[in-house]
Amino acid sequence: MSKDKIASTASAAATLSTQTAEAFASASGEAAQDTVDFIEIDDLLTLRRKVVSAPAPKGTVLCLHGFPETLTVWKDIATTLAGDYDVHAFDWPGYGQSSRPAFERFSYAPRAYARVLKAYIERAGIDGSKLVIYATDIAALPALLLALEEPKIARQIIVGDFAPFDRPQYMWENLQNLKAEPTASPTRTYMNKTSDEILQNVHRRGLSSAEQFDLPIEVQQDMSHSWSLDGVTSADAFAHYYANFTRD
Repeated sequence: MSKDKIASTASAAATLSTQTAEAFASASGEAAQDTVDFIEIDDLLTLRRKVVSAPAPKGTVLCLHGFPETLTVWKDIATTLAGDYDVHAFDWPGYGQSSRPAFERFSYAPRAYARVLKAYIERAGIDGSKLVIYATDIAALPALLLALEEPKIARQIIVGDFAPFDRPQYMWENLQNLKAEPTASPTRTYMNKTSDEILQNVHRRGLSSAEQFDLPIEVQQDMSHSWSLDGVTSADAFAHYYANFTRD
């Protein structure tokens, strides 16, 4: 997440025209199938996922959310794309309704998320030769790390709104503070204490008053309801992610 961030992918999800989405669905001549369920990645992790299946897909688009979002931010985009593509989205560990293992068992680091991404693609049976990954914010680095190890994991990877390397001087101050103690723990505590403010305003930061908008109520409710689960908050997962955010 770079300091000159101007908009999150939540803005794209929230401002997509519903009329356009409906037009894509009707143009296909057959309604896309929309499913939200859970998929087991391994003995430790189960992910909540959303799959919108196109009647005659040209390929697959996998949408990966950022902080503090959940898969609900992709609803309108998924509906629109499902005129031509199968669309997948899932909650990262530590977000939404996906598993939240203890930090001793799962690091929540970018490389750990890269392994989750690889496992999801394999478990979901997605053909990499026809896959486009769209990753924003915390999802971008895991996608690129995976591509370095598995160049054929996807046909195309699109990333945005993130700092690709460990360069704290270009990050917001609170992100710099999450890198190490003694500032990391107080910053994480403060983020949890101010979760309501974060959820209400994270998609507005960096936007002028004229550009600001409200997220759909279902997105707001899902992020709020999913902030804390099994003793781990989204801020906790986020903090551990940045504590392990390294240039390599």
